[in-house]
Amino acid sequence: MKTEFSISARGPGLYEFTPDVRDWLNSVGGDGLLTLFVRHTSCSLVIQENADPEVQADLRAFFDRLVRPSDHPSMAYLRHTYEGPDDMPAHIKAALLPVSLSIPVVSGQPVLGTWQGIYLFEHRTAPHHRKVAAHFA
Repeated sequence: MKTEFSISARGPGLYEFTPDVRDWLNSVGGDGLLTLFVRHTSCSLVIQENADPEVQADLRAFFDRLVRPSDHPSMAYLRHTYEGPDDMPAHIKAALLPVSLSIPVVSGQPVLGTWQGIYLFEHRTAPHHRKVAAHFA
């Protein structure tokens, strides 16, 4: 079974779409493996805590500190800068973080921990409409 999830990102941050995944898997039912793949080069997919929003804020702050905008003096070596100061840093973050996830499914439910959620991690500053391909077998 295949589907695609659409996520509207309003800027940098983590956007949970676990409920959408749960609803789709529940409608499909069965046991198997879910593969999610984000079809963009400047965002990522992560499984993270969904109980405390400070976790998402801290993760974003950490990666923003780790990879500064291209107009920051420490990033002067970057050449791909014509799409804005957030573009190449977004590509670097996407290279460091996963762009696909594999999640076991039992009886139509993803086997996630109590506090785990599935997130799109948007790295660009402008709003973007992101697509995540899903395959369940």
